[in-house]
Amino acid sequence: MGGSTSWIVCGLGFASLVLVIPAHAAPKPVPRDAKVWAAAQAARPGQLDLLKDAVNIDSGTGDVEGGRKVAALLAPRLKALGMSVEMIPAEAPGLPENLVATLKGTGKGRILMIGHLDTVFEAGTAARRPFRIDGDRALGPGIVDEKGGVVEGLYALQILADLGFKDFATITYLIETSEERGSPGTRKLIDRLVREHDVELNLEPGDSPDVVTVWRKGSATFSVAVKGRAAHAGVAPQDGRNAAVELIHQMGALQTFPTSGPGLTVNLTVLKAGVRHNIIPEDGLAQINVRVLDKADFETVESALKARAATPSIPDTTVTVTRQSAFPPLPDNPQTQALAARAQAIYAGLGRKLTTGGNGGASESALAAEAGTPALDGLGPVGGGTHTDGEYLDLTTLTPRLYLLVKLIMELGAKPPP
Repeated sequence: MGGSTSWIVCGLGFASLVLVIPAHAAPKPVPRDAKVWAAAQAARPGQLDLLKDAVNIDSGTGDVEGGRKVAALLAPRLKALGMSVEMIPAEAPGLPENLVATLKGTGKGRILMIGHLDTVFEAGTAARRPFRIDGDRALGPGIVDEKGGVVEGLYALQILADLGFKDFATITYLIETSEERGSPGTRKLIDRLVREHDVELNLEPGDSPDVVTVWRKGSATFSVAVKGRAAHAGVAPQDGRNAAVELIHQMGALQTFPTSGPGLTVNLTVLKAGVRHNIIPEDGLAQINVRVLDKADFETVESALKARAATPSIPDTTVTVTRQSAFPPLPDNPQTQALAARAQAIYAGLGRKLTTGGNGGASESALAAEAGTPALDGLGPVGGGTHTDGEYLDLTTLTPRLYLLVKLIMELGAKPPP
């Protein structure tokens, strides 16, 4: 692809680097739909009230009670729109149910929206720093990753219902509960749904200043576990086999890999060893987060870790390497670019410029694309600081992004991708 590119270095959250790809030719604007714009503006107070309620409920991945509380806010509203709502058990233990809401229309397009209500934050976070508004920003745990997008999806459906719009075959809204761990509780469900629909629209946040996501890195987590031998650190340290020291030796395998940049990144994220100050550690564990544009890079990292594991530096220790995959890469592709062009034309009708880009954060859209279903990501409100105490939603994008989602559903319902 020709043209210039630029890196936006946010330094916050999992998407620390965003490559923005400028458009070569501006799409012809779709004239603003006055009724939809008025409806999106009128929705703003209710949208913010529901967002506040959702943000003020802790729902970190694995918080079953919290996840169910957030779903309980949403399910009655979706049912009131005439949608059939199912709570589908998670495919992995220790996770709340996934919500699937379905609405039948009279048109052609089968549209799947995906959002996730789980966050990365521990229980008690919402009480310590609840939803608040500071100027043009709304702040709170999970406010854009991804409760802002989840609420936007619900209000888009509300506007369609209020306008009596039925020119679609099916709209399915999946609100899942384990995306932050790679969707272990939803994989089979996602695989089925993306194959049953013509297009997938993902409600992850848009990147600043106003970007939709057309590519993402894939992700996996490698665990390196060391088994040593415990011993009294003062009386008989010679009898011990220090798992912590061996774990540090094992991490030398990471030195040749980049920790940031547009391609492969490898980052140590968890390091554990030892239980008391006077005991030689028997066990050690490291977790390494790997992000790739090329799936083959997963094998490169795994080979390096296993080669190191085969030659421990401390005798009588054993090292085991395991891999937990999350999402494959979402490649930039013609189907996604076609969807992005339609979104840009709609946005241009508001007098706003929508750009395309990508980042290191993985999402369910990669699973849709891998199944051959056109997908467009980053359709939620714009925000930043994800996975940190400074996570925020840009309130200047709240109404335009809702309008964009409604109009995109309208277009795709009447004319789905070929």
